[in-house]
This record gives sequence, C-alpha cells and structure tokens, in this order.
Amino acid sequence: MSGAGTVRERVLALLDAAGDGLAPIVRAGDPVLRVPAPRYDGQLRDDELTALVALMRRTMHAAPGVGLAAPQVGLPLALAVVEDPGVDSADVARERERTPLPFRVLVNPDYEPVDDERVGFYEGCLSVPGYVAVVARPRRVRLTGQDETGAGVDEVVTGWPARIVQHETDHLRGTLYLDRAEPRSLAASDGAAVRWAAEPHPRSAAEALGFPLP
Repeated sequence: MSGAGTVRERVLALLDAAGDGLAPIVRAGDPVLRVPAPRYDGQLRDDELTALVALMRRTMHAAPGVGLAAPQVGLPLALAVVEDPGVDSADVARERERTPLPFRVLVNPDYEPVDDERVGFYEGCLSVPGYVAVVARPRRVRLTGQDETGAGVDEVVTGWPARIVQHETDHLRGTLYLDRAEPRSLAASDGAAVRWAAEPHPRSAAEALGFPLP
C-alpha cells in the first residue's frame, strides 16, 4: 500500500477514504512494513492528527488487537496506538504480567532493555494473520518518546505492556515479530496455536515443538 505524495497527503487520503469506518491493514510483504518510519515532526495539523489517531484506534479495536502502528495502515510515520483491557484468566494475567494498558499514543517511541532478564511468550500480529510464534523479549524496558500532545515520555514498562510497546516500536523500525521469533514455535492460529497460546506459559509448547525458552 505504498504510493506517491507527502505523508500529509497520504494521511488525508486515508482519512477521506475511511470516513467514519476503518483503515485497511497492510499485510506482510508490503515494503512500508520493512523500512524505518520517519519521525513525526508536525507533518499534520492538530485536528488531522486527532482524526488519524481516532481512525487507528477504531481499526485496532475492530481487528481486534492491542496495538497498531502507522505503517500497518500504509503510512510511513513514527506513530502507534496501544490499548489492552487485560484478560479474564487470573493465571494468564499473573504468569504473563498482563495488566490492563490504558489507551495511549506513542510518537517517535524508542526502547532499551533495563536489564538482561528476558521472557518468551506467544505473539501474533495484525499484519501477519493466521499465525502466532514465541518471541523472547526483555521483561522491562525504558520507553522514551512523546505523546500526541508533544509531551515527553520517559518511563519503565514491565511485563505484557512492555511486550506491546516493543512490538509496536519494532514496526516503526521496519521489524516484524517473526524476525525475533523462535521458528519452531510457529503455529497456525486455527490449529495447535489455539491450545498453545491459551496456556499461561509456553513451556509445554517448547517441550512438544523443541524450541528453547529464556
């Protein structure tokens, strides 16, 4: 879904095409997912940015997902939205440290590990539908960047929220979660993955499929 025109022109075209509906989600194989997204430095008016954020949020909810980066709707822009209501299972929430993540906008985000601790869990991606795989990621990261108002962000994020932040920021670096995944853990989401991804921790998947965990 690449195309000519400035970023603003492309944003306005997307907003016009979507109206009050949803944006089409770009699938793996589109070059926009494989190049670092340019920094956001005021290319949009405030009302245009607000409209884009609202469109991305609607699209994320409808998918459904817990994060969506601008390249996933075809826009080369360092912007992402995240939101996670959490899960009903207390065992899953505890094992994965999956605490609710209120809606927020990440502008020009970056992250770095706080320490050497890594954890591996199944992930999926709206741009790679039909599959999930285990990705080992830092358990705690320092998130920096700005929010949609331009206010600075500098905080430590832990557990599942840290995983979401890393996944979406990776999109803005031209990286898909499959680039970091354990290849032997890959599972079709309409098959064995229904069982593996539902377990609080992928220990039994690692034993059955023969891949390491941190």
